[in-house]
Order: sequence, then C-alpha cells, then structure tokens
Amino acid sequence: MKLDAITLEILNHKLTALTEEMCHILQRTGRTLYVKETADFCCAVADRHGKFFAYPRGIGVSGFVGLNLLTTMQAVGEVQPGDVILTNDPWRSRGLATHLPDLQVLEPWFIDGEIVAWGWAFLHASDVGGRVPSSISPTNSDIFQEGLQIPPVKLVRAGVLNQDVVTILAANSRTPGANAGDIQAMLAALGAGRQRLQKIVAQHAAPQVIQAQQDLQQYAAARARQVLRRIPQGSYEFEDYLDDAAGSGLPVRLALKATFDDGNVHLDFSGSDAQVAVALNIPSHGDPHAWLTLRIVALVCTLDKTVPLNAGLLQPVSLFAPVGSLVNPQFPAAVGVRHATAVRVNDLLNGLLGQALPEVMPAASGGTIIPLVVAETARHGKEQNVQVIEPMVGGGGGRFGRDGIDGRDNSISNLANNPVEMVEAETSIEIVQYALRAESAGAGQWRGGMGQQIRIRILHDDTTLLARGMERMVFQPWGVNGGLPGQPTRMTLNPGDAGGTVLGKIDLLSVKAGDEVLLQTPGGGGWGDPFLRDPAAVKRDVDNQLIGIPSAADQYGVVIVNGEVDQQATTTLRQQARTPRSSSGPARDNWLAVFSPALLSRLNQQLYALTPAERQRYRQQAFAAALAQLPPHFPRETQADIHTARQCFADAVAALEQQFLSLTSSSPGDEHAFN
Repeated sequence: MKLDAITLEILNHKLTALTEEMCHILQRTGRTLYVKETADFCCAVADRHGKFFAYPRGIGVSGFVGLNLLTTMQAVGEVQPGDVILTNDPWRSRGLATHLPDLQVLEPWFIDGEIVAWGWAFLHASDVGGRVPSSISPTNSDIFQEGLQIPPVKLVRAGVLNQDVVTILAANSRTPGANAGDIQAMLAALGAGRQRLQKIVAQHAAPQVIQAQQDLQQYAAARARQVLRRIPQGSYEFEDYLDDAAGSGLPVRLALKATFDDGNVHLDFSGSDAQVAVALNIPSHGDPHAWLTLRIVALVCTLDKTVPLNAGLLQPVSLFAPVGSLVNPQFPAAVGVRHATAVRVNDLLNGLLGQALPEVMPAASGGTIIPLVVAETARHGKEQNVQVIEPMVGGGGGRFGRDGIDGRDNSISNLANNPVEMVEAETSIEIVQYALRAESAGAGQWRGGMGQQIRIRILHDDTTLLARGMERMVFQPWGVNGGLPGQPTRMTLNPGDAGGTVLGKIDLLSVKAGDEVLLQTPGGGGWGDPFLRDPAAVKRDVDNQLIGIPSAADQYGVVIVNGEVDQQATTTLRQQARTPRSSSGPARDNWLAVFSPALLSRLNQQLYALTPAERQRYRQQAFAAALAQLPPHFPRETQADIHTARQCFADAVAALEQQFLSLTSSSPGDEHAFN
C-alpha cells in the first residue's frame, strides 16, 4: 500500500540526508586530491532490485543516479551482514563501473535478518595498474592495458577485511597506500549510512521504508513525464564529432534520433560510429545508461527543481544503441576515456533538445573535460606520486537571456577545482597561472562562457604529464541562432620561449625541471546574433579583459574609444553588410561538405556486425580514396577538391555495401567472412 504524501516527503528528506552524510564522511576521510578536493565520488542507497531511491543533491558526482547495482549484487551469491562487495569491472558489473579507476563498493544493509536496502559508494582511485600512471590513456587499445580488472568480489566478509583481495590490489597499483586510504574512507561511509538507516527504520518501521523505495521512484517518474510532455511530440535528430580516435586522424561520429511521445522518450544511436580501438568507448550494454541519458535527467531537474533525485527519473526513457557501436561496445574494448564520448553525447542531446526548446537549451558548452595528471618518479623509498592537478573544463554555452558561465562546463561535470595551495603542497609543480582564457568564448547576443587556462612549472626532473580526454581541438563548440563557436583547445610547451611548441593530443609527455606547460580549454558557443548584444555588456567584457577592443568591433560591431562606447560609430558599423560566419566552425563545415551524414550512417550500419579489427580496416578503406583528394590538415584547411572527394567517398561506401551483400549471401551464418 502506497504511503501518504507527507510520510513519503519526510522519508525522502531523511534518506537524502543519509546519502549526503555518507558523502561528507567519504570526502573528509579520503586520501587523495581527487577525492578530498575534486570530489570525484558519490554515495547512494539502492533498493533490492539495484536501483537508487536515495541520492545526494548537493555533493558528489550528480550524474550516476541511473546506474544499476543488480548485476554486481547477484554476482557473489549469498550475502550476510557485514559483507561488502568490491568491483571496478565495466563488463562484469554491466556498466556500474565504466572504467577501471572507479572503485565501487556495495553493502547489503540487514535489519532483523532481512535486507532492507543496499549502500553504495564509489570513488576515482589514483592508479589501478595498467600501461601508464593513473591507468588511463586514450591510446589503450583494449581493457587489458588499462589496469587490474576486479570482478565483483567480497572485500569484506561478515565484517572482516579480506586480506587476499587487499594484497592483490596493492600489488597491482603504483599508489597502494593512497588506494588503501580511499577504500577505508568508502567503508567508513558505508558504515555511517548503515547506522543512519537503522535509526530511520526504528522511527518508521522496515515496511514503510521498503515501500518508500518504490513510491519515491514512481513519484519521480510521474514528475519526469510531466516535464517531458512540455517537449513537442515528434522526432528530432542531431550529430556531433570527436576530433579523432586518439590521434588517428579520422573524426569519430555520434548520431542520435530522439522520439518524444506523451512524456516518454526513445533514444536511437543508430548511425553512430562503431567501437574504436582506443579508450573512447562507453560500456552501456545497450541500457539507458547514465552516460547516455544525463541531459534528460538534467532537463527534468532544471524545469522541476523539487523533483526527487532517484532512478525513477529514467523510467520514461528507452534506448537503442547498436551492439558494436561506440556507445555499446563489445568486450574487451578500452573504456578509460569514456567521459570524452559522454560529453559529446551530452552535446547531442543538448542540440537535439534545442530544436524543440530553443529558449531553454543553451549552445554547446566547452565540450571537453581534461584531468591534467602529474606522475612523479618514486623517491627515497616512497610510492610513486600520481595526482590530478586539475580537472580542466571549458566554459558554459550561452542561452536565451543569459551568457554562458565562465570557466565552468554546464554539461556532465560537477567536479570541484583543486585549490592551488593543495596542489603545490602535494606535488612538485608550481601553478604559475590559473585563470579564465580571454577571447575563448563564442560571440553571441548572449555569449558563451570563457574557457580556463592553467600554466604549470615543473620542479623535478623525470616527471610525466598526462592529459586525458583532450577534445574540441578541431571541432569547435557550436553556437546557435547565429551565435559563433568557441575557440578550440590548445596545449603549449614552454610558451615563454618564442611562443613555445604547440602540442597536439598527448598521451605521456616527459618533462623536466624548469619546463612549463600551458593548457587552454574552449569557451562555450554563443546564442543569437552577436550584433544584437547590448553594447554595455560588450564594454563590460572589455573592461574585465575577457575580450579586446578589436574583438568588440569585429565580433560584436561595438566601437570603443577611450574606454567608452562610440554610439554613432557602433550604429554605423552594425548597419554594414557582413560576411556570414559559421556557427559550427570551418572544420565541421568542411568535413560535412565531403562526408555527408546519410553516407556515414550507411557505412556504420555495415560495420556494426564486424569484428573490431575488421571494422577498423574497412572504415579506413572507405575513407582512404576521399582523403587522398584532400590536404593533409583537412578539415582545418579549406582549400580542397570537395566535389571529387565527396564522390570518392560515395563510391567507396557503395562498393563496400555491395561487397558485404555478396559475401553474406554466399556465406550464410558466417558474419565475419569479409577477409
């Protein structure tokens, strides 16, 4: 029997407070910067079907409310009071973990011999082994290179720590002490949550708490459908691109069609590229996974600010992700940098929803999250120091009535920045500058937010830098309704030496004492015609040194003389004819001029059924003839024989379709007979 509204609301607040108390304990007792400062962790409470019914609102990673514990819960067989399950395995946990550094712990909470709920905590560990320090490299080709895979195992049995598991973890990490400290922090959080739940059950009785778990999810689902009914019914489509597969040169396409029907939404990722032989894949298992649906949850919570935060928010969402695609890869795909793809999925949903709700949705945010990592050589018998200096993000996208947020990304990242003092205290680097990146935002009636820039100086030799998820170096964050794109990502080694050396995407960058590195992230896209921007707002940006006087005139048509807006000159300039400017940036326009969406979708439909090696080979084959007609730095370069290249690609796709058709016809039952 459903609970009355008042009791349900009281339990909702108590259970939410329980999760937030767990998070505070985890953060205050955590060992590493990424936990105690960046806050890359979360705690929640799940029902006996593995779905979260209580989730924190103000602390921790907000986007994982849709994760499901059920596969992990069932993997270890019978459980008893005091057991704690540990896993980091994206495949054996069915996407609960999505890359190996995310350590997940689950505890069945018993009361009077019955499991009433499951406690959950996760955090991003410093290092779980693998090919590179911090375990994450964009160039890893399979999950075996990414570190120790921990299938669901009992870390704690009946309250006793399993020393065998602890020993294996320590032997496979460059930072065993740091990992051990963070795991103890998670266990402390679980213990506190269990005690708090016992008090709640003592006040309300177990049957009421168990009933509340389902009632809260059904209530959230109903509220979510109310919001989704505000979206005009019908289908909407959008596509966007990752720059390339970790330096391979070929952009990676993501395509989405969403159909809205009476408060329900179906997401179809058909046409997205096949899984890649680098670490960009999202292990969704074809479910409405958190990494593929976060923008829907964010929309609901934005338009209904008091909706309960739990798994019920995803009940209105169904999803199709082709097996073998980037968003539903097959084992043993590498997944370490899956967040880069998740950011682009967020951009897909953002652009798609913007067609239906143009005055609600913003332009693209910076579209990249770059944890900048320092790995220092072990000295004096101590373990290696591996720390995230800063989780660098871009600016927010402009939207109707508001500029984008400067230096903060409004997509999937709610990680905190690390205080400079803490970074310098725990690493051998100096932060020379940490600031907004001037001139980086896309111009618009409401401009995008400025990106960030950080300049660091290395103090010790034999140091390695890693920058995971460097994106938007080619395809800029797009603007809407005439808004301009944000500036691309840029990394420079020793910028003080005659401008320095501009780097592309890095994997492991060896640096020495005295070297400096400058990382600059993109600004968000602009919303609306920049020449409609209030001149006073343009002047304010000039006064704050966010844009220069030349940019005020060129991008906004605002003339500033002696620190003031020249109204007459501004009016004259704004009335002059203008050369149209792309909202997407030249690279995307050039790419689509050759490689049309329809042809790319046709090609991908052929590739899904192949093995990973076959996909890569045939994909390269399809692009080769067209790329031979184009300059080496295409799509950045504009001078090219577009027509010939476009026809070469169309011919190549048609030839592959015919080849696949004839081979499958002659070899029934052998879907990989393409050699």
